[in-house]
Amino acid sequence: MKNQSTEQMWQDYTKEHQNTSKDYVAWPFGGSKEMANELANLVLEGKKTATASNYKLYEIEKEPLPEIGLHNIILNGNGEAVAIVETTAVEVIPFNEVTEEHAYLEGEGDRSLAYWRDVHETFFKREFKEIKQEFHSNIPVVCERFKVVFTK
Repeated sequence: MKNQSTEQMWQDYTKEHQNTSKDYVAWPFGGSKEMANELANLVLEGKKTATASNYKLYEIEKEPLPEIGLHNIILNGNGEAVAIVETTAVEVIPFNEVTEEHAYLEGEGDRSLAYWRDVHETFFKREFKEIKQEFHSNIPVVCERFKVVFTK
């Protein structure tokens, strides 16, 4: 999802950090404008340093998994670039084995594993319904950690 806002942020980042790479991915968190704004703000506040996504969607869309060193431009609900993060760790694990630490690093709600499971089960069930599949407690989840490397 590249636009003028993302291109400008990437140019500013590469100039400041003398990075010659042209490789980045731009995307918003969540499934709504409000969720994208809320989660982008958590990134800017330093509370959100991890995310989780549905492995099955990578398979279906034949998309590569994130990898260490990947740069992502985080967009708000209006599609505007707010931060650049760099992936620092990626692992695929069953939903029911996501750790308390990972839930905490996602920075959402009370940061507990119980909150994480509740919110993500609802989110993943909706995604699975869209692809006409069933959610189960051991679906593979892509758990990604990142650090903020640039903001506006």
